[in-house]
Amino acid sequence: MKEQVVIKESRVTASDKFVMVLAIVSIIGFAGIVSYTLFDFSLDRYLEPLWMIAIGIGFIMEGQLKTLSRIREQGLNPTNFTHLITLIIGVMAIIAGVFSIPGIRLEATGFLAVKGILALVAIVVIIVQTWLVK
Repeated sequence: MKEQVVIKESRVTASDKFVMVLAIVSIIGFAGIVSYTLFDFSLDRYLEPLWMIAIGIGFIMEGQLKTLSRIREQGLNPTNFTHLITLIIGVMAIIAGVFSIPGIRLEATGFLAVKGILALVAIVVIIVQTWLVK
């Protein structure tokens, strides 16, 4: 008698939470456009910190803190490592957002690098979620 092997196919997509955060980032951007075109008031100095804070919150939600609490028992496996890096990027994004607020405004190359990396990650997630994942 032949044994049949069943291969279970798993799909990895961006979580609904992170996609919702990217939608909020888009709304913030469009609010800035509306503010400038209708009221001739530029929110540009406030948009970037709001974007960074929103994306940072999205990364923290994606990092799944509950999974990280099990690192001591399970050790650092690939899943825990991914969640840890996601959490670190989220915290760095929030810190970069807070230090980008006009009253605080700290210009440092590290914050610019975090902003660039987050922008690239957000673009990749949007492209994958929009055109590649059905």
